[in-house]
Amino acid sequence: MIKKYPNRRLYDTQTSSYITLTDVKQLVLDNEEFTVVDAKTNEDLSRSILLQIILEEEASGAPMFSSDVLAQIIRFYGHAMQGMMGSYLEKNVQAFTDIQRKFTSSAVGGQPFSPEMWTQFMNVQGPMMQGMMNNYIDQSKSLFVQMQEQMQNQSKNLFGSFPFAPVPPTDKK
Repeated sequence: MIKKYPNRRLYDTQTSSYITLTDVKQLVLDNEEFTVVDAKTNEDLSRSILLQIILEEEASGAPMFSSDVLAQIIRFYGHAMQGMMGSYLEKNVQAFTDIQRKFTSSAVGGQPFSPEMWTQFMNVQGPMMQGMMNNYIDQSKSLFVQMQEQMQNQSKNLFGSFPFAPVPPTDKK
């Protein structure tokens, strides 16, 4: 457990020492389980700390998300599709992680690929990787369509008993 104090310092109770966001990032990279709590209220602050790490990563070097993608994500907050989009993104990140894990397991000694190894790998295995990514994109598209259909069916079930007059389709030219 990591405690966050009002002075914004983080204290790792397992090592009995103060740590930085960089140390927390390393815990994430090492797949270590942890929870960050407010030292006074015991409120779980883990998401907030993880978002802060993402913000720092996005602000330095090569960001992962374009401004357009970030704007689109923001537009989903408060939207009826917010819950569905969160689930959709989570499943897609997991699928991408699974693909990465498959490649990592084929690396020398099971060690993660370095950026240089990835470049070399992509030069040799580009077409195969492209096919795998196309399958991933097709699965992602299929998942999104299934989620849309589920929402439509739920809406029909929910509102089907109301006496609404059918709306004739409009021809758009």
